[in-house]
Amino acid sequence: MLMPKRVKHRKQFRGRMKGTAHRGNTVSYGDYGLSAVEPAWVTSQQIEAARVALTRYTKRGGQVWIKIFPDKPVTQKPAETRMGSGKGSPEYWVAVVKPGRVLFEIGGIDADVEKEALRLASGKLPLRTKIVAKAEAPKENAAGGESK
Repeated sequence: MLMPKRVKHRKQFRGRMKGTAHRGNTVSYGDYGLSAVEPAWVTSQQIEAARVALTRYTKRGGQVWIKIFPDKPVTQKPAETRMGSGKGSPEYWVAVVKPGRVLFEIGGIDADVEKEALRLASGKLPLRTKIVAKAEAPKENAAGGESK
């Protein structure tokens, strides 16, 4: 499972998932990517399950990039414990995902296989996603650039 080697603080506040992703919202490495449509916490187990689904369907061909990392600890108190007596101990790690964030990228194989692999991986995740293609390079003189 993915988790940080060490952290500055063992326990964190829950925080908010307001707004859209400003970083990591474009397909930068592969041909196609899996982009989040809604905010969610994605656990390290879910990331691993999606990665396994991607690599198994592609028969380990092509290349897969994981663009999120679970760096937020989630704490839980033991079952049947009375209220109070402080915060629980860290149980698992999550990646905070905002809408627009590209979670996985895939490249190097046939486009139909890439799309189907991303569709299968999206079933392992707790949020709605969409498959996005790599943006084409901006064309010269397309938006009123230099025309000399």
